[in-house]
Amino acid sequence: MRSAPTPEPSIQRTDRQPQTPGSHHRAPALLAGLDGVPWGEIKDSSGSAAAIPRLLRKVAWGDAEAARAALGDLRKRICQYGFVVDQATAATVPFLWELAQRPQVSCRAQIIQLLKNIADARQWETTATAYPKLLNHRENPVAWERAARQAVRARRDELEGLLAEDDSEITRATTELARTLGD
Repeated sequence: MRSAPTPEPSIQRTDRQPQTPGSHHRAPALLAGLDGVPWGEIKDSSGSAAAIPRLLRKVAWGDAEAARAALGDLRKRICQYGFVVDQATAATVPFLWELAQRPQVSCRAQIIQLLKNIADARQWETTATAYPKLLNHRENPVAWERAARQAVRARRDELEGLLAEDDSEITRATTELARTLGD
């Protein structure tokens, strides 16, 4: 005798209410595109950038101490010494902008300061003026630096919202970033 087929387990999330027509849309999930970046294939100052998603998640959801520690580690990986960027920096910048916008993130002013450091970065360009052969290397750090600065500039329209914050530390850091960007 044949038994009835066993239904496949559902892959739909059950922890959310389905959206009905006319209901309000939620803001996009925090760090939604993070897993779409090939972190293991790009480099940061330590080698593979595979740890960057973990660090960004700690910044996003960690308590104040854990978030600051993760941001410190992230800074060393993508903007070492506060002025040397790496290949993974440009890919990380959009997530930093996103975290800077979210009130639940405890170290937003420090994130904005990191964005300012990235926008100021010209170490590789300066080195290339004295040593032009640097531009001919397969891995071109001058291009990484330019891409990182462009990634910061691409979201500068978000400065206005940050300048309207009640937190003086955030507005001070944002003012410095705006000055760096020429806005």
